[in-house]
Amino acid sequence: MSTHVPGVDGAGSGAGVFAAVDIGASSGRVMLGRVTPGAGVSLETVLRFPNGVVEIDGGLRWDFDALFAEVLAGLRAAATVASAQGETIASIGIDTWAVDYGLVTKAGRLVAQPFSYRDDRSRAAVAPVHAKLDPARLYATTGLQFLQFNTIYQLAAEQDLDGLQALLIPDLIAFLLTGIRRTEATNASTTGLFDAVAGEWATEFFAPLGLRKDLFPPLIQPGETVGTLLPEIAAAVGLTQDTKVVAVGSHDTASAVAAVPAEKDAFAYISSGTWSLVGLELKHPVLTEAGREANFTNERGVDGTIRYLRNMGGLWLLSECQRTWALEGFRPELTALLTAAAALPAGGPEVNADDPYFIAPDNMPERIRAAVRRTGEVLPDDPAAITRCIMDSLASGYARTITAAERLAGRAVEVVHVVGGGSQNTLLCQLTANATGRPVIAGPVEATALGNVLVQARAAGAAAGGLPQLREIIATGTSLRRYEPAPLPVNAARN
Repeated sequence: MSTHVPGVDGAGSGAGVFAAVDIGASSGRVMLGRVTPGAGVSLETVLRFPNGVVEIDGGLRWDFDALFAEVLAGLRAAATVASAQGETIASIGIDTWAVDYGLVTKAGRLVAQPFSYRDDRSRAAVAPVHAKLDPARLYATTGLQFLQFNTIYQLAAEQDLDGLQALLIPDLIAFLLTGIRRTEATNASTTGLFDAVAGEWATEFFAPLGLRKDLFPPLIQPGETVGTLLPEIAAAVGLTQDTKVVAVGSHDTASAVAAVPAEKDAFAYISSGTWSLVGLELKHPVLTEAGREANFTNERGVDGTIRYLRNMGGLWLLSECQRTWALEGFRPELTALLTAAAALPAGGPEVNADDPYFIAPDNMPERIRAAVRRTGEVLPDDPAAITRCIMDSLASGYARTITAAERLAGRAVEVVHVVGGGSQNTLLCQLTANATGRPVIAGPVEATALGNVLVQARAAGAAAGGLPQLREIIATGTSLRRYEPAPLPVNAARN
């Protein structure tokens, strides 16, 4: 797969070739990004691989050993492709999902496969943490949305951290590539141990929780160099030892938001994938009690911006339904499923897509139908009806979240940008326009990889300017689709 984005104004002397390692909760890929001054950006996928939680020792974990092996295979493929065209890869950037981490010894050994946020172990740690640190105090400092799987609660569930260091997943990959331990700031801001105003670790929270202040490595900002490849890694993947690993927005949403093709400040964004990240981009955090009660989060973005958002349910609901239906012998093609769902009348039953009830994987169609029954309505055991319920529920949730964000941040929204995989879902995009009453601009699909590559390119001098200039590259060179809101049905007022 190749994507081309023209219009890069180079600050450096020539073209740049960059490797983007982009891993989500269900799949990953390694892409080559080519950035040529005055010509543009192209993305080429050189390797895709599956990802997912596995049950190990009675818990839901990531098979990190297999994941890192895929990263090496992807970098090897990237080196091969680049070499065949006489190119040299200037740097590597890594982004993944947030909050999860691996525990590493002083000697650099990973002690166990990292737990997944979908494991339920942290639930029991919430009350003990809040007994030591009042939730209002936590929010006033970190600005972080409460989620039972936030890193702070996962760490509280650990039994013994003596002599160990916690590396968030993208930082763990970077460490194994370079031997250098750092914590990238956008991902650090999701831990619950990061000061949203100071942009540093909230070290006053470590001692009450029995955590060492050096539990995490020092912070690093997007665009800074982590290090160069270890000799054995360089040899294994066919790259030179001076190939840099550059910090990008290592929380994949930070990279995705950096590539939102917004032309003005008055926009909301939805990074739509397994999860939906819905919110605004601000210059300063909003640390009010009203924001805490509404469960909004203040996470770091590229260039010190604040991603004021809610982490909402996403297309995980649909993918899990598809998985269950496949196990039952029914494998509908996604386009046909969405077409059938779109043909159903508006105003059908909805669920709260944010309900923790939907976090774990297990017979999602029946979970959704059970949730509908609890509202006093009935949802047929029909894939099209269940799919429409998911799409309606997500769109309504997006609308409520954007309205709340406007009120809490004092910022009006004129347009909604949908990036990521969900930007290809025409039904979801149209329903979102309908529910929000605002135009929806869909695309780019590859926002995360584009944000990853452009931060690397700017660090190398192959692109110039701040986020507005990087976004201009995206806006002028990407095929975007616009959805205008249609009138809502009368019975939709209940939402």
